[in-house]
Amino acid sequence: RFHGDIRSVRDVESAMEQLAQRPEWSDAVARDREAVLELFESVFRHRSYTGRSGAMYAYEGIGCIYWHMVAKLLLAVQETLDRAWRERSPAPVLDGLTRIYLRVQSGIGYRKAVGEVGAFPTDPYSHTPAAGGMKQPGMTGQVKEEILTRLGELGVDVEAGAIRFRPRLLSAEEFLGESTTFRWFDVRGDARTLDVPASALAFTFCQIPVLYELIDAEASIEVAFTDGSSRTLEGNVIDSALASDLFDRNGRIERIRVGIPRSAVLEGETASSRAGREAPGSDLDDHDGSRG
Repeated sequence: RFHGDIRSVRDVESAMEQLAQRPEWSDAVARDREAVLELFESVFRHRSYTGRSGAMYAYEGIGCIYWHMVAKLLLAVQETLDRAWRERSPAPVLDGLTRIYLRVQSGIGYRKAVGEVGAFPTDPYSHTPAAGGMKQPGMTGQVKEEILTRLGELGVDVEAGAIRFRPRLLSAEEFLGESTTFRWFDVRGDARTLDVPASALAFTFCQIPVLYELIDAEASIEVAFTDGSSRTLEGNVIDSALASDLFDRNGRIERIRVGIPRSAVLEGETASSRAGREAPGSDLDDHDGSRG
């Protein structure tokens, strides 16, 4: 959210002049005035604007939530965190990035109340000016980033044709407290339903329902086929041969159940406390075996 009273570098100068009148801030303002002005210009680049040079205008930022840019930031932080996990970065780095991600996530539309934005917060709009209601539909902006980050939160990762389910950013609070019915449209376009028990959640991937269930054991996957048979996999990986049926949408796979270890989701612990356990053979390690 951009501060509605600071539209240009002149407003920054005015604010610092007011601070300079206060004894507790006068020395800091004298020391850092030029650095603050340079930082403001480097971030917002007002002098590079054409047409309305020197200030932001309407839905460009004055007193508004810039939904699209928050979504872009969320994706950037998630990608950085994914890279940090792959590189086995130190625990403080993983902790810090996780906290930043959750903080940015709290600013996304569906986390906001109607009273905060003056409109339905889940509508796909890029900007929300103060006292102006929603502006500028952002279907090609905010929405695509949030689809990508949601798949990342669910831990769905495709690499070399294989599918991994590794929900490092999924909160235990997202799992159901009581059973419900999940509705979706299958690969043939027919409406379908699935019973979802408590301590579970459901979503679709390539129009196939994926059921996550919290378990007190190591990760496992059960793939149910439309012919009534099933296959159980140890770990959290669907190999490329089986995944191809999913990608082809050939109707062979009926549904996928993934057992998610309780220790794998966020529930009062940080990324680093799990990082110590994410070693070969741990809950979140990649396995590609099968039984049954």
